[in-house]
Amino acid sequence: MENEEKLRKRNLITYPLGTMGRDAVYALINSYLLTFVLFTHSLTAAQLTAITGIMIGARVFDAFNDPIMGNIIECTRSKYGKFKPWLLAGILSTSVVIYLMFNVQLQGWKFVVFFGVMYFAFSITYTMNDISYWGMVPALSSDADARNQFASRATLFAGIGGTAATILIPLFTTGKNTIGGNAAYAYGRIALVIGILAPLFLCITIFGTKEHRDTAQENKAKEKFSFKKLVHAIFRNDQLIWVAVIFLIQQIGNGLIVGGIGSTYIYSIYGYEGGLYSLFTTVGMSVTAFLMIFYPTISRHIHRKKLMGYMAVIATIGYVMIFASGLMPGKGMGKFVVLMIGYMLCNFGQYCYYLIMMISIMNTVEYNELKFGSRDEGIITSLRPFITKLGGAIIVAVTSAAYILLGVTDYTNQISELEQQCNQNLITEASKLSQIDAVLSHVTNQQAMGLLIFMSIVPGILMLLSYFLYKKHYKLDEEEYDRICKELGKTE
Repeated sequence: MENEEKLRKRNLITYPLGTMGRDAVYALINSYLLTFVLFTHSLTAAQLTAITGIMIGARVFDAFNDPIMGNIIECTRSKYGKFKPWLLAGILSTSVVIYLMFNVQLQGWKFVVFFGVMYFAFSITYTMNDISYWGMVPALSSDADARNQFASRATLFAGIGGTAATILIPLFTTGKNTIGGNAAYAYGRIALVIGILAPLFLCITIFGTKEHRDTAQENKAKEKFSFKKLVHAIFRNDQLIWVAVIFLIQQIGNGLIVGGIGSTYIYSIYGYEGGLYSLFTTVGMSVTAFLMIFYPTISRHIHRKKLMGYMAVIATIGYVMIFASGLMPGKGMGKFVVLMIGYMLCNFGQYCYYLIMMISIMNTVEYNELKFGSRDEGIITSLRPFITKLGGAIIVAVTSAAYILLGVTDYTNQISELEQQCNQNLITEASKLSQIDAVLSHVTNQQAMGLLIFMSIVPGILMLLSYFLYKKHYKLDEEEYDRICKELGKTE
């Protein structure tokens, strides 16, 4: 028992630390890839549509790739276990891909083709390490409280890595603090740094974490992959399907602000200055640290469905404040403060939803074991990253559609041309910034209000929809999960 407790404490340190670099990668791709494309490449509507189609197509590909990867992990037999080989291979190849993606000097359709190859490559490589990383959680403990600790602490360090990247990237790619004086060069250097840090952090997990190995399962011969079996394993679990649908709806709404619309709105209203958007994200995400640290304690005292109800109220107030900020006159700091506090409140509520969804997916492992006699950890946990990435693709589609519908690309193309001229030393950085401010001064009130609707009304509706669906259809509450674990204990 003493050794078990010692191992748990060690794992609570080494497992979460590993994800900091991985989530910096995810923040770079999920929050800033489309911004990088728009502000460093002049794109026609057809080219932007093609890039959007590529990103959606890659996520459709992930519909097959993620659960297949989960099944491959389940069938992996090695002296290092079934997770760690894929952690290492996935993170190293991901680093190579993101470096190439942000450092190529191509424009027009040549860039679109190259982007397509790299984006599909990223879908494969990141899936390797993401599914294997989160798939380890059920293997670290079956105790509900311990699992909450592993999930919340891993989410804490994921949040640290992702938030640090989210804050620092705009600070050093937009405005007077831009590395090298232009966005293209700045993104290239940032991709290099993140590509080095990600494997270094993940090595802490690879070499420091020890999961519980199912000896009987390990000694079984490798099973031949069966897509039919994979699909059957997913769709027979009704609770897994419901929570997957609910999670997807929530993720789409939650990601619209940081998916590009938020930064574009702030640049349009308050000027082309990355520091202001960094302040917006810093304050907005700061409150999530409270949940990262105290969620296990909160979850012991407030049941998930009740907690979601509280968070729905808080987040709704936040979205109302975001929308109300757009109705305020002028462009002063008072208006910006209302916008920022609104984002802080809605992000607090949405992040708690995210933690609840993660635990809810993981808890279907025991439900699956009770009903069908197999845990299928790799397959079940593969749905979480798949949903996250599918949600990201839909966010890209919605964002691109909003840009085209509202005419935002007319401004981003002009900014991209100025960034390219600065990169080629045809104009000075000061001249670039002055001309960009002139471009943004032509953004109309109707265009700004359109962006604001996509930042507040749309995500608010999706959040409430996810809450009501969860409350009605997800049955694995705390009492039911405890009953399942006890029943499994009696049959072992």
